[in-house]
Amino acid sequence: MLFLPICYTDKQTTVREVVAELKAAGASWIQFDEPTLVLDLDSHQLQAFTHAYSDLEASLSGLNVLIETYFADIPAGAYKTVTALKGVSAFGFDLVRGTKTLDLIKSAGFPSGKCLFAGVDDGRNIWPNDLTASLSTLHALEATVGKDKLVVSTSCSLLHTAVDLVNETKLDDEIKSWLAFAAQKVVEVNALAKALAGHKDEAFFSANAAAQASRKSSSRVNNAAVQRAAAALRVSDHRRKTNVSARLDAQQKKLNLPILPTTTIGSFPLLQSLISEDEYVKAIKGEISKVVKLQEELNIDVLVHGEPERNDMVEYFGEQMQGIAFTVNGWVQSYGSRCLKPPIIYGDVSCPKAMTVFWSSMAQSMTSRPMKGMLTGPVTILKWSFVRNDQPRFETCYQIALAIKDEVEDLEVAGIQVIQIDEAALREGLPLRKSEQAFYLEWAVHSFRITNCGVIDTTQIHTHMCYSNFNDIIHSIIDMDSDVITIENSRSDEKLLSVFRDGVKYGAGIGPGVYDIHSPRIPSTEEIADRINKMLAVLETNILWVNPDCGLKTRKYPEVMPVLTNMVAAAKLLRTQLASAR
Repeated sequence: MLFLPICYTDKQTTVREVVAELKAAGASWIQFDEPTLVLDLDSHQLQAFTHAYSDLEASLSGLNVLIETYFADIPAGAYKTVTALKGVSAFGFDLVRGTKTLDLIKSAGFPSGKCLFAGVDDGRNIWPNDLTASLSTLHALEATVGKDKLVVSTSCSLLHTAVDLVNETKLDDEIKSWLAFAAQKVVEVNALAKALAGHKDEAFFSANAAAQASRKSSSRVNNAAVQRAAAALRVSDHRRKTNVSARLDAQQKKLNLPILPTTTIGSFPLLQSLISEDEYVKAIKGEISKVVKLQEELNIDVLVHGEPERNDMVEYFGEQMQGIAFTVNGWVQSYGSRCLKPPIIYGDVSCPKAMTVFWSSMAQSMTSRPMKGMLTGPVTILKWSFVRNDQPRFETCYQIALAIKDEVEDLEVAGIQVIQIDEAALREGLPLRKSEQAFYLEWAVHSFRITNCGVIDTTQIHTHMCYSNFNDIIHSIIDMDSDVITIENSRSDEKLLSVFRDGVKYGAGIGPGVYDIHSPRIPSTEEIADRINKMLAVLETNILWVNPDCGLKTRKYPEVMPVLTNMVAAAKLLRTQLASAR
């Protein structure tokens, strides 16, 4: 059998050509990935789906066709539509994240003579399958589908997991026994298929059960104090005591910033040379000093230290927290050609000591201008990690929020007056199904507020979000109650501004990015000024900040210097124009 996934588009001619080529190459099975079916599709969209596959029916003749959905439950209407298609041999469903789909199959029935690819092994996480529970699920499906028509499968592609535990040489044996990467998941699927056929490997199932029990009872996983603290968070709203308008007034009196204050998002281009461990602190201090002096020369108002001591924005914090482990070779694709090694949140999360105070305090001592303390927010740490599956995700997020809260308060005590808590992944974590989105936004926003609810009014809390469509969650962003938000605006061609043109009132500070840092192109002073003027048409002057779309670590200094020069010049130009217009 040859399985070749195809992303179907409305260009049926192209799809027919691909199908013809696959036939000529000897393919007997073709898999169409249709994860869009788990969304809340209306009747017209479902009719279009049916029409598209009807149009392809003749081209698919003689082939076994599998339609796969994943990442969530498939709604009843979509289930009825897809299982009624002619010329389709099999249907695959995610039974890990789509727990209600199992009930739907039982209640609505399954088309006679068709195969069910039962996605019982999690393709999006790195925890071992509960083989006993999955085998029970598979036996229950046999009664509906038929033994000869049931195929054991992963819930989705395995590209979301690391490749093989064999490659991990530094994870200790206990934690390693709790994990299953792609290679191990293939073994699990085979073991379940053999057990379903009556050839159960009792030793393998017993070892699996022992690992599950070990993880459940381990003191490394369970921290009673952390659990109590996180549980207590549910009974309070965790908001700062003063409203944002009053806080901004207090902060302005202390910071004395000009109108249209300039800042950057956090990172600067990284060190290019290799250094020894003995030279590390000296080299990082030198790099921070260079970045601080550069920003002062550019006349930027609120500075950053450039983050030269950090690797990935999540990994850096996870390495200093308890309950989180890291791999050596657990790479997964992030986007495009970018890969990362996600932290593994295996237990209750806490932070035994300050994580950023040393470097932030050092940077602040180098300048009289405000220096931002730079932190990654709890939702982003959660979203960009492999997250434990033995408790609700919001409970884990609350634990991370408490750890970040400690760091925020440590920074404040150390004299850092501006603290940025990045939540780049807030929109990314939004569930696919609309019925689940309100609950997610409730605990995600609450998690952010937990991190900074205890600071004084004059401590200015920033957050940053990048590269996503935020207009549909703008009210949740407002509810985060940050003092200032910097947010992507240029790469999307200023789509963010449309939400303010439509009447949404935003009273906190906001910096819609004035240029796209993922492009090497250097916009002119006039172009940046034009972007700021478009912002001023829908936002109040006293709340508007001037900044890039995102951090600068993907760029080089020959690009960074001229574009920041132009950005500051544009802000000064508009300050002069606004002053003369009064």
